[in-house]
Amino acid sequence: MRSIRKVLIANRGEIACRIMRTARVRGARTVAVFSDADAKALHVRMADEAIRIGGAAPTESYLNIPAIIEAAQKAGADAIHPGYGFLAERAEFAEACEKAGMIFIGPPASAIAAMGDKAESKRRMLAAGVPCIPGYQSEDQSDERLSGEAKAIGFPAMLKASAGGGGRGQRIVHRADELADAIASARRESISAFGDGRLIVEKAIDGARHVEIQILADAHGTTIHLGERDCSLQRRRQKVIEESPSLAITRELRAAMGEAAVKAAQAVGYVNAGTVEFLFEPASKRFYFLEMNTRIQVEHPVTECVTGLDLVALQFDIAEGKQLPFTQSDVRLNGWAVEARLYAEDPAKAFLPQTGRILRFETPAGVRVDRGVESGDEVSAHYDPMIAKLIAHSPTRAEACARLADGIESTALLGVATNAPFLAALLRDETFLNGDADIGYIERELAAINARAAAPIEAIDIALAAAAFIERPFGDLLFAWSSRGTSAFPIKLAFGAEALVARIEIGRNWIAAEFKGERACIETVERSTTQIRYRLGSRLFSAAIAREGGTVFIRRDAQTRRFEDLTYAPAGETAGGADVVKAPMAGTVVEIAVKAGDLVRKGETVAVIEAMKMEHRLTAPRDGVVAALHAKAGEQTTVRAILVTLQAPVAAPRAD
Repeated sequence: MRSIRKVLIANRGEIACRIMRTARVRGARTVAVFSDADAKALHVRMADEAIRIGGAAPTESYLNIPAIIEAAQKAGADAIHPGYGFLAERAEFAEACEKAGMIFIGPPASAIAAMGDKAESKRRMLAAGVPCIPGYQSEDQSDERLSGEAKAIGFPAMLKASAGGGGRGQRIVHRADELADAIASARRESISAFGDGRLIVEKAIDGARHVEIQILADAHGTTIHLGERDCSLQRRRQKVIEESPSLAITRELRAAMGEAAVKAAQAVGYVNAGTVEFLFEPASKRFYFLEMNTRIQVEHPVTECVTGLDLVALQFDIAEGKQLPFTQSDVRLNGWAVEARLYAEDPAKAFLPQTGRILRFETPAGVRVDRGVESGDEVSAHYDPMIAKLIAHSPTRAEACARLADGIESTALLGVATNAPFLAALLRDETFLNGDADIGYIERELAAINARAAAPIEAIDIALAAAAFIERPFGDLLFAWSSRGTSAFPIKLAFGAEALVARIEIGRNWIAAEFKGERACIETVERSTTQIRYRLGSRLFSAAIAREGGTVFIRRDAQTRRFEDLTYAPAGETAGGADVVKAPMAGTVVEIAVKAGDLVRKGETVAVIEAMKMEHRLTAPRDGVVAALHAKAGEQTTVRAILVTLQAPVAAPRAD
């Protein structure tokens, strides 16, 4: 047994901060590693010391094994915790730690290798008698073989990166004519994310639930499970809401799935914390092995809440050679826990990742918040856009969901768009609350959920935006407004892609806005750089505000709105037009799918960019002819950079 006195966390963001909190309680010193993009990140500020390991690209830093091992040696660390993502499931990283004489806080390299490859793990599970989904997992990776196997399995079929996880390199295929594009896209994303383009094919199970079992195994032969987590609410095969326990799982099913998970772990000599994921078919009550995550999971807090255990602390204990201090019969699940992943993304725009500076981030009491950022931090285009996780634990599921929804709606995050309204709408969704949402629910009901999450712009919002802009001041028209008395003028604000035109009237301590036939007048009671308290009629309200240049963020009634001042912007900057395709975020151009002179149809893919580990297809806004290309594959692009310019098709000469 070796005590861990100093641990290097080979990760960033929320999980690095989470591990540091447990390490600090245990009296272990912490070492952070960081890329050039993360020099001022929260995990760097939290650590006892921090070491730069390379450039912003993950391959230059968080995936750079020699640089991380060198940093650990330089710091005198005796252990390394990989967190999740990056190198957490790389067998070669566990081997490198062992060769360097350091404790790897995770499973043996052999177990990672066995379970990290979906094809190999599935073969092992079949041999161990663990139920598996029908599919193809052999070595022939030709397009012809993959297409043939998918057709033989039947549609819908699922393509998966053999070396991957987290939903990357996964594509669902509904028809044979979709196979070629899906194989190419899944393979390309798999190579980008994991350096391995091998794919497996599986039958897609309609109406399935994603249910996973948390296991713990020590080096003395004890393996136990800690019940299930239901992670069925997903988008792009990535989890959005997780909970423990699951409404779909009975006590008998929990025991059977737990037994299968323990059998799976023992089949590969697993030691430490891990998660065995299953697809559960409610109609037949059958479950199938999906994969094993050989690391701590993003959603581990819900298991911690219902069991009362610190899973990261148990990871440290097991890595130090200690025996598990309890047996399977000691495990109890108390109450219900629900977790929501707060992302910098826009659900109304196909979950497009957002970047920028967080001007304000405040969370309420009553919910657990595992965060990776604070006010003033940047959300980078280089990494996953998850900002934080919010978790609620209550005696009943209904209470936990309501508490979490309230907590999300009470969270003030200004500076970047987030999925907070979408999460709150999901947690209040009737189908979800009834326990009937499967893994395809969000995709099927996306438009309806977004509609419930959205709130229309009202005159009160325009008035608050104008009030927030006053100290800027709002052009010259507001100069010395208080000494001149009432002033009235038109304004133009951008809200997303929409230009809003309104009329503002200003008195000494009031502002009125006329917008779409509605008039709202607010009396300013108190204001600061972060808040406006105002009177509307006889009632008092408060709105959170944040400004950055010509942009203002207003939070009112659990909704955050971003407005840009277009009143005095040059005409060329305000004109949107339908003749250009712009990058919606900073990233890397993966493909320019057209060439000058091509005729394209509205909705046709013209370019593909990669940002935050995901591919994003950019389509033509209308029918047209490609007039010019402004980028090429492999180049970095900034947000709003023009990639492709279109022009109207030349009309064919009319026959006389």
